[in-house]
Amino acid sequence: MSIRRQLAAVLSVGTLFFATACAGDDLSSGSGNADESTSASATTSESGDATSAGGPLTLAGQNFPEATLVAAMYQQLLEKAGYQVEVKLVDSRDGYMATFPGDVDVVPEYVGGIVNFLNSQKNGDNATPFEAGDGTQLAQDGQALLDEAGITLLDQSAATDTNAFMVTQKYSDDNGVTKLSDLEGVSVTLAAAPDCEGRLDCEGGLVDQYGIDIKQVLPLGYASDQTYQSVISGESELGETSTTDGSLESQGLVVLEDDKQIQPAQNLVPAVSTEFLTAHPDIADILNPLMAALTTENLTELNGRVAVDREKPEDVAADFLSQNGLL
Repeated sequence: MSIRRQLAAVLSVGTLFFATACAGDDLSSGSGNADESTSASATTSESGDATSAGGPLTLAGQNFPEATLVAAMYQQLLEKAGYQVEVKLVDSRDGYMATFPGDVDVVPEYVGGIVNFLNSQKNGDNATPFEAGDGTQLAQDGQALLDEAGITLLDQSAATDTNAFMVTQKYSDDNGVTKLSDLEGVSVTLAAAPDCEGRLDCEGGLVDQYGIDIKQVLPLGYASDQTYQSVISGESELGETSTTDGSLESQGLVVLEDDKQIQPAQNLVPAVSTEFLTAHPDIADILNPLMAALTTENLTELNGRVAVDREKPEDVAADFLSQNGLL
């Protein structure tokens, strides 16, 4: 079983709402990671200075619809708590990890994505990836990498969103294709994120684990309009999206089953600079309740409101937070 290192692609830095939020399981129960940092720093920082709530905060993340929506939730909750939030959106994890932690304080993340990014960053692109299908176990497996990087994961969400691959419903029906292994030996063009080529959770895994002949990767974006249209028009047979994509059915698209399970656990989770969390322990109290409120089902529904109904991410975010008593 192979897996993925990252999840997204490269675009431009923006000041929109962005990212991925999460909650559910408390990673500290196995790793002593979030709660220990919070309780140990409730009154003083490592330097002995008093901790504080509010102030400048840089939120960074990836620029695709779900991430944009979740980042809007982070931003609204943090601003309610008195933080002056600067949002920086980029199209791939590489774009913000170069300055996180440091210039970046908080990132909406996916547990498998960040753990395997740190793994490949430290041990090279050919490093054996972390494969656990359970988010808590995966975070525990990568704890040494997180500690070395100076990153703390807060509570994981029950909501999970893995990399997925779609075809048109017509292609599925005409060719009897419902799972990725049905494409073994088939030559296809893949529309995907610019960093897909070679990735174990993307082109690399499709070729090596499924035996699919990827004749070309079109770098059109992760779950982007360009990727949808490429598949719908027949320019590409296969497109990269996510398991919580709420727009597929309305576009006549369907996800193929990852029957060889090349994707790791991808629970949404807030990643925070450990140093920043020590100085601002209230960050956990602000973001963990959001993680507890998110599920795969309601996240998929919220994604559909943005992608299909064309509601603004910030409006959908505010509505969800209000309905759940968080705003």
